[in-house]
Amino acid sequence: MTIMTGGKAVVDALRAEGTSHVFGLIGSAGMEIFDALYDAKEVHFIGVRDERTGTHMADGYARASGKAGIIIAGQNGPGATNLLTGLSQANAAYSPVIALAGSLSSEHVYRDAFQEVNQQAVFAPVTKKSWTLTQTKRVPEMMREAFRVALTPRRGPVVLNMPRDLLADSAEFEPDGAPGERGFSGSVAGAQDLIERAASLLKDAKKPLIIAGGGVKNGRSHAQALKLAELLSAPVALSPGHGDAIPCSHPLYAGQVGPRGNVVASTLAREADVILALGTRLGFNTTFYSYENLNVAARIIHVEIEPTAIGRYFPVAVGICGDAGTIADQLACALAGHVPGAASAWAREFQEKRRALLAQRDRDGEKLAEPIQPATLYKALRGVLPPDAMLTMDAGTLCLQATDVLNYQQPPALFTPLDFGLVGFSYACGLGVKLACPERTVVSLMGDGGFGMTLGEIGTAVSHGINTVCIVMNNGCWGAEKAYQRDFFDGRYLGADVPNPPYDKVAQLFGAAGFAVERAADIEGVVAEALVCGKPAIVEVKVDPDALYSFRRDSFKHRAQRGK
Repeated sequence: MTIMTGGKAVVDALRAEGTSHVFGLIGSAGMEIFDALYDAKEVHFIGVRDERTGTHMADGYARASGKAGIIIAGQNGPGATNLLTGLSQANAAYSPVIALAGSLSSEHVYRDAFQEVNQQAVFAPVTKKSWTLTQTKRVPEMMREAFRVALTPRRGPVVLNMPRDLLADSAEFEPDGAPGERGFSGSVAGAQDLIERAASLLKDAKKPLIIAGGGVKNGRSHAQALKLAELLSAPVALSPGHGDAIPCSHPLYAGQVGPRGNVVASTLAREADVILALGTRLGFNTTFYSYENLNVAARIIHVEIEPTAIGRYFPVAVGICGDAGTIADQLACALAGHVPGAASAWAREFQEKRRALLAQRDRDGEKLAEPIQPATLYKALRGVLPPDAMLTMDAGTLCLQATDVLNYQQPPALFTPLDFGLVGFSYACGLGVKLACPERTVVSLMGDGGFGMTLGEIGTAVSHGINTVCIVMNNGCWGAEKAYQRDFFDGRYLGADVPNPPYDKVAQLFGAAGFAVERAADIEGVVAEALVCGKPAIVEVKVDPDALYSFRRDSFKHRAQRGK
């Protein structure tokens, strides 16, 4: 038995779980944890400028590594509530973020004390679990619970509130076990009778389509999905935000589907006779919950780790609860020896259309006139980014245009906030992704408005040598909203324009490398220089402010009809 403070017990628990990086902002409520981290040299503390962006870093780290991402809010009250937006984003993405929040001293609860807020209640709606430590001696138990809940299906964020007096108190603790997260393997097999029913449908399909989602991506199951796709001659479309679920270089890769996707993949979903929804909810971004984006006559085989997601939005012919990769393997075994008939012609027709789409994108990107067009920037990035590139995106019109047109060659390679639609996510997320995968190239795309929300984290990148490249697409406005004001409100612009400092100069003041691009012909050369500069780099690209697109036209149907 060892006597130690609650704060020291927290750090010992992190060490026992094999934690290598912890993000956080120091504060008086959590000082015992930070003091213990001072001596824990194998646990790297990344001090951030804001708890929200620190949560995005933990989120990116979790998604890229497959492990839990840890964020510590050292101050109760405002320090803790700053976590809320980041945790909401992690919750929407099923990302296993563990937030350790300093909390009010036990004797001050319900006394309207300084910085008092019911943190447990605040976080409950946006996490898998939110609870509060009740005894110092239970720190190891509660920490194990945090990792268990965050990492078991369906994964997601948790918050453990830690009263400052319990972190300062001492207790006797037994030595913890060997390092290694006590998570869930995720390899849940599907029931064999359902596998056989699904295989029978797929054998008879003339126009089979696989829609692969986060279950394939997060399970690192692209090999299993592609083995099945090749057996069936089935194109693989990707749910939005998961365009990296399989490598884009594969001949059956169709890109992202639905209202956020491309016309070729979306047409496949409207024409397929059997759709295998593999590790995807067929949710909002994929379908807008509408048969406008799916063939109403298609037989749907729905594979999901979360049983309540199966058939939630569309009736299914077969629903199989389990791990996407494991079930893909089971289906491949059940289809062994299958020879595709009409499906082969279906695949060849798709591939011709896909080649034509890619050629058109390249032609669109060859326009070198100023101001720079988004398509020109994206073509340059396709040319200059290395195969190992990992890309993070923001919400907003420019990034939404980017998600389906860039290359994702080594899964995982795409990290987006599409399920929550969060602006101000990408740069901080990229810092977490880089720490999880330091050997890979990490590039973050942001609009100028979103980057303005998070530019303080340039200081974090410089302090810790986190060498990502952030490309700020500066169109001087909140692009998505300005597009709506243009298209549906007669150009009555209010609050749409964003005056900014030169972000390349701001980067240099922080000690980072700053670059500016105003000519299309310079994009590739400048980005190539930023990739090898050996510093955190910010590249500001002046983009045409009129190159805006109304992605949520469905939200303004009433306005469009009124104008007829």
